[in-house]
Amino acid sequence: MLAKPRPPEAEVEALAEAASLDALYGHLAPERIIERALRDQFAGEIAAVSSFGADSAVLLSMIASVDRTLPVIFLDTGKHFGETLSYRDALIADFGLTDVRVITPDEAALEQRDPDGNLHQSDTDACCAIRKVEPLARGIEPFRAWFTGRKRFQAATRAELAAFESVGPRIRINPLARWTTADQADYMRSHALRENPLVAYGYLSIGCFPCTQPVQPGEDARSGRWAGQAKVECGIHLSGLDRSLTDASL
Repeated sequence: MLAKPRPPEAEVEALAEAASLDALYGHLAPERIIERALRDQFAGEIAAVSSFGADSAVLLSMIASVDRTLPVIFLDTGKHFGETLSYRDALIADFGLTDVRVITPDEAALEQRDPDGNLHQSDTDACCAIRKVEPLARGIEPFRAWFTGRKRFQAATRAELAAFESVGPRIRINPLARWTTADQADYMRSHALRENPLVAYGYLSIGCFPCTQPVQPGEDARSGRWAGQAKVECGIHLSGLDRSLTDASL
């Protein structure tokens, strides 16, 4: 039996670092996790990734309370709801964010693989790879770590989500991983945060408009994404993200 190839040294180090950080800080309140990461562990080497979706205001509010100049990466897939783009601009103003970086798909890749903009109808994985995975890989390339707003309650695939994870040689930080829907609602209410207008119509997880629909009663928050398909993640949160930096097929 052939031995499995050993991962590069930087990936091994990141894996150990993520485990250590999760043991030390994973139990802390989200605000403390953010402070530790921004001021101690990854000062000057960290960003946030935000979809400006259904519950993005919570993480952005916490980040802004610590450092409004933190780079925030937004993927403009070209398929967003108009409400999402308006909400993005409103939250930027609300929190005084000064470094929101809009990352777009590679034009050559779109021209080659999705010239009519209809790839999502035949191959959602390929569409996400072009419009989300590869752009995000470019967006995070300058950084050693990044924040996300993912939470365990959002889907069964996130039930064991850790506060600190490794992705290739980088660290992905999920400060809100252990939060419940009640925690989120309480924070939104107590801080009088603006809500994405699509939430009122049942959109509890908001992605690109062709592949997002309202959530049905009793279903998890992400059930409206790629409804009727086995697909549950676009790929930006999966372990293969880092490979897209060098994989010409993405």
